[in-house]
Amino acid sequence: MSAAEQSLPGLDLGRLSPWLLGAIPGAGADLSATLLAGGKSNLTYAVTDGVATWIVRRPPLGHVLATAHDMVREYRVMAALQDTDVPVPMTLALCEDADVLGAPFYVMERVQGHPYRHAAELEPLGPERTRRISEGLVDTLAALHAVNPTDVGLGEFGRPEGFLGRQVRLWKRQMDASYTRDLPAADELHSLLASDVPAESATGIVHGDFRLDNVLTDDQDRPAAVIDWEMATLGDPLTDLALMCVYGRLGDQVTGNSVVDSASAPGFLSEDEIVARYAANSDRDLSRFGFYLGLASYKLAAILEGIHFRHLHGQTVGEGFAGIGEVIHPLLDAGLTAMKECS
Repeated sequence: MSAAEQSLPGLDLGRLSPWLLGAIPGAGADLSATLLAGGKSNLTYAVTDGVATWIVRRPPLGHVLATAHDMVREYRVMAALQDTDVPVPMTLALCEDADVLGAPFYVMERVQGHPYRHAAELEPLGPERTRRISEGLVDTLAALHAVNPTDVGLGEFGRPEGFLGRQVRLWKRQMDASYTRDLPAADELHSLLASDVPAESATGIVHGDFRLDNVLTDDQDRPAAVIDWEMATLGDPLTDLALMCVYGRLGDQVTGNSVVDSASAPGFLSEDEIVARYAANSDRDLSRFGFYLGLASYKLAAILEGIHFRHLHGQTVGEGFAGIGEVIHPLLDAGLTAMKECS
């Protein structure tokens, strides 16, 4: 079977093969690939020449929101973090030539680890191991936020001044760009956010989508690699903490394979325990954390609405997209509740 016949949507092995030969010394020409499960945004493939295996990441097919799938940024931040206490995969090669696969992409090492997404995957491990995994997740986030961006060459990676206000405007644009229906709760939540932006905490590296299935966990229940850096920037790190908590809230409210619910597993740290463990390793002011929870709810709703848009237009790859549109309603309601509780 030829490389072209083995190709997957978004991954033309006939085009990838000669590029990979030039980018990675010793790579073989006869490639095969597998689309890795779990990605509803950027597409992730395991590519092998029969001897070595690499991970290839590229943007999704079809409708792509501006700034939301930047391969160059994702590659750059992982490369910068190689020698820090934050575990990341080794970056190997970046391709900015869209003629190869139709969009920029990059290649990194394949790290062995488990991207736990659902409570059902953690339950067989037992509460003690699950608690240890969740503690490592929080500690890894604190370690990321302790990195000085300038020290690792990321001093110009983003514009931290006015970060929270820009985030409110950005996710409004992203929501509007994927408009398919009226969402009055989204309009109300955006209005509350825009009218009450707090002062920001100290600048740090923001992952942008930090949760357990974006951290590969090794067989000793330790974080092996933080992945999916497509929305990384410089800004207020409390946005990462809030988003992780909102994922936990969403899992408690909605059932089904389309929702991340790992935080519902017995033994996983509660939201209060997560915030307390993070606060013990940080001097950031959490008194306005309700705003951050509201912003995280709005951001996640905008992301999911983009996926819903692509699903309606037949532009998603893989399964598990049919229920995405309904997940957004309880998410927005939780954001409104958080905002009103902190006002």
